[in-house]
Amino acid sequence: MYTINTKINNQLSIWLITMFWIVSIMIVVGGLTRLTDSGLSITEWQLFSGFFPPLNQNDWVLYFNLYKEIPEFKLQNFNMSMQEFKIIFWWEWAHRFLGRLIGIGFLIPLIYFSIKIKITNLFNLYFIFILICFQGFIGWYMVSSGLVDRVDVSHFRLSVHLIIAFFILSLIFWNYLKIKVSNNILNKINPLIPFFFLILVFLQIVFGAFVSGMDAGKIYNSWPLMGNTYFPNDNSLNSLFKLSALSEPSLVQFIHRNLAYIIGIFYLYIFYKIYKNKLYGLYKSVNILGFFIVLQIILGIFTILYGAQIYISSMHQLSSIFLVSSCVYFFYLNTKFN
Repeated sequence: MYTINTKINNQLSIWLITMFWIVSIMIVVGGLTRLTDSGLSITEWQLFSGFFPPLNQNDWVLYFNLYKEIPEFKLQNFNMSMQEFKIIFWWEWAHRFLGRLIGIGFLIPLIYFSIKIKITNLFNLYFIFILICFQGFIGWYMVSSGLVDRVDVSHFRLSVHLIIAFFILSLIFWNYLKIKVSNNILNKINPLIPFFFLILVFLQIVFGAFVSGMDAGKIYNSWPLMGNTYFPNDNSLNSLFKLSALSEPSLVQFIHRNLAYIIGIFYLYIFYKIYKNKLYGLYKSVNILGFFIVLQIILGIFTILYGAQIYISSMHQLSSIFLVSSCVYFFYLNTKFN
């Protein structure tokens, strides 16, 4: 609890859960921006003037001409029409608009609650706001990697951008839980177990970003084998233990697949431990967690089988939001503080 004032606590909880859903939408739109190859359609960072879309034909021509100067257009989209450009532009503009909306939507209520509550009690919320601002910088840092000498953004920078988004989402949800959900369950498991499980899921998200950034989901579109073999036959097993493996599409897909299996096995261990020891207070949360793990694995398989088709891929990313949230919820219930 941030305060003993029930009314303010309710206001805080409504604000935080609203921000949670806006950030969730932001993550989904960001994924669609990547899937539609729209991320490089706006080649400049305009903090204030970029809030408004092109308002006339001259503005559209200006944005399109700027896009024509980058390698993605020159080497890949040289036949693109103005109408086609507008499609990818709107995805990127919506993504940036949501980023600005999140910043404003977090700052203004934060100032209000700082007046109502002592600022020292809101340090963790100020930390979230700093992360939101930093995320804007990382977003531009990511985009800038695709403006010179390449037709796509760096998959490493993409993964940093995505993992920070999920970190922000998790912190917002955690603070919401602190207000609305009591974690006074008597019998719990060691909190390190759900913590390491959450870390493993975050690691999987990083490799998911690698897969997306290198279009690695469009190769080896078979399951459970990769082609005719379990290990991709265009690489050697020794390559898996080299740093260069992180830039090899087939190896990244292989790691992403097998991390999913490890997560599944780890979950079964947690499930067994809870039910064996009859930790009744954790039944609901572990069942919710299991549902989203199964759903995420199924959607991941279909994403591969259908060659990262946009609708299935976006559902896979949407499901990851619910998976991370259920992990955070499960971890929260097993902590020893509120």
